[in-house]
Amino acid sequence: MDNKQVLSEGKAYLGIEFGSTRIKAVAIDEKGTPLASGSHEWENLLENGIWTYSLDMIWDGLRDCYADLLKDIRSKYDTSVTSFAAIGFSAMMHGYLAFDKNGELLVPFRTWRNTITEQASDILTKEFNYNIPQRWSIAHLYQAILNKEPHCKDIAFFTTLAGYVHWKLTGEKNLGVGDASGMFPIDLKTGDFDEGMISKFDSLIAGEEFAWKFRDIAPKVLTAGENAGSLTEEGAKLLDASGALKPGIMLVPAEGDAGTGMTATNAVGVRTGNVSAGTSIFAMVVLEKELSKVYKEIDLVTTPDGALVGMVHCNNCTSDINAWVNIFDEFAKLAGNPVDKNTLYTKLFNVAMEGDPDCGGLVSYNYFSGEPVTGFDQGAPLFVRKADDKFTLANFMRMHIYSSIAALKHGLDLMFKEEKVKCDEMLGHGGLFKTPGVGQSIAAAAMNTPVSVMETAGEGGPWGMALLAAFGDAKKSDSSLTLSRYLNEKIFAGNSGTKIEPDPENVKGFDKYMERYLKGLAAERAALDI
Repeated sequence: MDNKQVLSEGKAYLGIEFGSTRIKAVAIDEKGTPLASGSHEWENLLENGIWTYSLDMIWDGLRDCYADLLKDIRSKYDTSVTSFAAIGFSAMMHGYLAFDKNGELLVPFRTWRNTITEQASDILTKEFNYNIPQRWSIAHLYQAILNKEPHCKDIAFFTTLAGYVHWKLTGEKNLGVGDASGMFPIDLKTGDFDEGMISKFDSLIAGEEFAWKFRDIAPKVLTAGENAGSLTEEGAKLLDASGALKPGIMLVPAEGDAGTGMTATNAVGVRTGNVSAGTSIFAMVVLEKELSKVYKEIDLVTTPDGALVGMVHCNNCTSDINAWVNIFDEFAKLAGNPVDKNTLYTKLFNVAMEGDPDCGGLVSYNYFSGEPVTGFDQGAPLFVRKADDKFTLANFMRMHIYSSIAALKHGLDLMFKEEKVKCDEMLGHGGLFKTPGVGQSIAAAAMNTPVSVMETAGEGGPWGMALLAAFGDAKKSDSSLTLSRYLNEKIFAGNSGTKIEPDPENVKGFDKYMERYLKGLAAERAALDI
């Protein structure tokens, strides 16, 4: 069957992911080969001190993204699409979407980017003896309760962005375990929310005399491969403005971008890990055992099939690099020699490899927003140097790439050095790895671990979600099929990538940079008062 037939006969799989700056759709065949894609650019809003996206932005963006996919299909194959074998939705994890009994949004969507739940995070972490980061949905819920927000008594359902989209398209209030693990802790034995912690939470809020308890308002937790519902007529219209898409298509459990990143890099097995580097950066390692104690810097989440994962998540990564590249872009235009933006990124990243291993003494903080891993609830991008430091373009660019990984390294060092966690290989994906060899070799030095980038790494989260959709369909005919076996045998067999081992001199250089970075956090704190 050729690609045109696969699409026109509804045999393709569709994954759509809501990222921080882009909504992207990818359609694949049963071998995981991307057939077509579509996208929609968007940007979060800061309204009344809250980072948010409006519901209109969500639905208008989704329809535009899907229409762009259809346009790509028509352009490449001169055919139309009315169905898919399976569909899956994913999105940036965590955050807070709360609805009343009529399905009305009670307060604007509070995204993962908000660092406004410190009080709730501290209380729940102590009560559960389990790290509850500020981003997590339960922290947002409990902070709203602590703030005596009037809407809390009216909550009938709360979920993540992916869970919300899935609910509106299927009518089903469920969620994949990977995304659910960023809402509330998971019991690895049951693959469901932890009952002991649920009891503790219900006790904490008992004095509020709400008509609901946690289980009443939380989504049902599902594992990768399960049937999570079918596309309804209303859902089909929400997705496809043309009206051509037919209802009845199977949907797999909605997932978070961490889970799709693990899937897209084949990092779901024990002692594998992946690092996703874009607007934010996070790294995950599938653990052999639980950690010895609670670390505020380390989240415990799960793979899409429920295995324990240690995750370090940082709010900031490439935004400051992008801002500086824009300055160079302005200068090139001013000088009358405009340079293609992709070429500019490539040249600046490559020159970074000529810099000193410790960046010549230069230090920067890429904190566009707060960075909880290093203890900041707000940020101010900052560049610091001494008069005798080696201020060259190569060191300047190398410093910015180091800065984009530095907070992540601080958290990962706790796993690798304190907990002796073993990771045989980290798989990299995201914008930081786009220029061959640069971000990859610097990440390897930061983590002192081999870093590989697969040929398919550029496909990212939506491709990972499409793979989960295909896995759900494959599991219908083989109930014993595991996600790891499916990825190893069906998708990644023979997939070549590039592996870079950590260079000892660069490892030492990054460690030296980190000494200055951690000492200089006082300067970053002072910058917030300017």
